[in-house]
Amino acid sequence: MTSDAESADILNAARAGRLHWNLVPAQLVTMAIQRGEARLSAEGALVAETGSATGRSPEDKYITDHPETGDSIDWGKANKRMAPATFAALRLHALRHLAGKTLFVQDLWAGADPEHRLAVRVVTEQAWHSLFARNMFIRPPQAALGGFAPDWTVLQLPSLEADPVVHGTRSGTVVALDFTARLVLIMGTAYAGEIKKSIFSVLNYLLPGNGILPMHCSANEGPGGDVAVFFGLSGTGKTTLSADPERTLIGDDEHGWSERGVFNFEGGCYAKVIRLDPRHEPEIYAASTRFGTILENVLLDPVTAAVDFDDATLTENTRSSYPLDFIPNASRTGRAGHPSNIVMLTCDAFGVLPPISRLSPEAAMYHFLSGYTARVAGTERGVTTPQATFSACFGAPFMARHPTVYAELLGEKMRRHDVTCWLVNTGWTGGAAGVGERMPLPATRALLQAALDGTLSEGAFRADPVFGLEVPEDCPGVDAKLLNPRDCWDDPEAYARAAREVADLFSANFAKFKGKIDSTIEAGAISAAA
Repeated sequence: MTSDAESADILNAARAGRLHWNLVPAQLVTMAIQRGEARLSAEGALVAETGSATGRSPEDKYITDHPETGDSIDWGKANKRMAPATFAALRLHALRHLAGKTLFVQDLWAGADPEHRLAVRVVTEQAWHSLFARNMFIRPPQAALGGFAPDWTVLQLPSLEADPVVHGTRSGTVVALDFTARLVLIMGTAYAGEIKKSIFSVLNYLLPGNGILPMHCSANEGPGGDVAVFFGLSGTGKTTLSADPERTLIGDDEHGWSERGVFNFEGGCYAKVIRLDPRHEPEIYAASTRFGTILENVLLDPVTAAVDFDDATLTENTRSSYPLDFIPNASRTGRAGHPSNIVMLTCDAFGVLPPISRLSPEAAMYHFLSGYTARVAGTERGVTTPQATFSACFGAPFMARHPTVYAELLGEKMRRHDVTCWLVNTGWTGGAAGVGERMPLPATRALLQAALDGTLSEGAFRADPVFGLEVPEDCPGVDAKLLNPRDCWDDPEAYARAAREVADLFSANFAKFKGKIDSTIEAGAISAAA
């Protein structure tokens, strides 16, 4: 069955209800407020709460195991198998639920490159989720909507739960992808990010077969046409650092790298906004305080309805969803040339990595497969000390194929286009979180500017004795002491112990790639965690 036929079945199931097609933001905001789904902030943004699910549900994500796709999927924790019969039962469960329902439909594109984009139909129960889809994907011109035929359909039903006894699921929450039906079923969660990440997972599977590297990254372009790509897990600064007023923003989260260059998958931004500071992030703050934006799990003042970005009562994972053109210097096309620089961001809560270092191609492959960052005490239940997190390709939960598929594509493209790679620590310095201090954002911006404009590469570098990284000895406008993490600790022996501990964590994590990677990446592993 094609996605177009799947979509027709879904909409026919709701024929006794009402369908709202491609409503514009003013209509969706009005309906969301009238239906009690969300509130309007004093600043003009729509504010919605997602209930118990304030983030993704990775343990509830499944892919249907069909013979034609099963051998190419990296089955495991991130990609759980679902039998075709189970998916069919969930689909029937969803269709029965739709009878007489009011539904919101958005016809959209995923992918700014016309040669590689998907036509996506998103069907939701709530108006605010429809606005989210409209914000996050690319909005076709009106003329393209008349004959719109979806390549994929996303059906999002927060009010419907799976039955673990009947369907064999882990819980009532399900995010299930079927590459034969070209259908995504999302049940039992109101967290809007599942909508966009499900299509990202689809693209991550489809594009490598065409020689295109899908990337969990932000990207921007300098005045001279130089393109920079920023990899990083949540909280490492992808959105913040790519929103540079001196550079054109291509996109903040998901891109492809084709023979023609980099292209955005999305038409919007989904920024993390806990403790958002207008002084340090003026573009994101301005975009997050205007009509048409959705604030997710952000609290309002009970009297004035003013937004309180500092309140983490509901979650640390507060989010802002807005169209890309809310950023003044955003690209109008979502496309650019091949990268000159790749930046891998890590939030090192142990405080042992330098603020910036240059990676050899082999070390770049090593750190790409490692995908390191660290969680901070207090941000998640049970986390009382910094905890290392490794997510291959800086996006393991969304990578349907084995990580080495993406790593080999990245390495091939880096070599062909002579790309320089940088590892940037946006985490702590002078000690671990709770003892040291957060890396100063102005210093990080100065180091990045010097990296992207070529200043750092012209200077001298030293080898980090623990991690084998190439660390610049100086940078204009940055205290040279900051560049050597050991010098920032009061106790050098405590630094040495912490650094050794993190290096051992790298080595232990990388053991799973032994025998599955080529010798050049093995060499990177040796130099990066010597």
